[in-house]
Amino acid sequence: MGRIENLVSRYKNHIATPWQKNLAGDQKTIFVVYPETEERRLRARLPLFEIATVRTGHRWKAFDFTRTFSTWMAQVEYKEIYFEEPDSISMKLHSDFLRYAADQLLRALTADDVDENTVVAVYGVASLYGLAKVSLLLKEVVHEIRGRLVLFFPGEYENNHYRLLDARDNWNYLAVPITCQDDMND
Repeated sequence: MGRIENLVSRYKNHIATPWQKNLAGDQKTIFVVYPETEERRLRARLPLFEIATVRTGHRWKAFDFTRTFSTWMAQVEYKEIYFEEPDSISMKLHSDFLRYAADQLLRALTADDVDENTVVAVYGVASLYGLAKVSLLLKEVVHEIRGRLVLFFPGEYENNHYRLLDARDNWNYLAVPITCQDDMND
């Protein structure tokens, strides 16, 4: 069995267990952690995660961060200046872009078709690398998770710490990790 199929199996086992209703948003978050080299393979097999979700009686809603930065940048009034002087955009990234990205995810989490039985599956987080910290973004939306937030996370998980794209920065997060390694799951 390949890594992604292994993750699908582990995910299905976890998502099939009865869901507690009165959890904090952090506890309703599931990180599916995989090596960044598996990104294309994971995206090609996302329908397997959806099928596993639906077969366990839950609903699925996908959200992709891949184009979030380009969509935001296209709306920025002084984008030409930022392209000429890229260092001048850093403050805007930490405030405006982070808020924009969080708002996009909030829309998905609070859509009319999302309830306490829905998995909101988030992928494309690698496209946020260097632009916005996933930890800060999650802090903005965690209070709006109705069912479960499943974050497909290209990176590493070790000792309750997550590292996106094998970066030096890491953070401790209370999410449930689903990994390829036997000793790091469940």
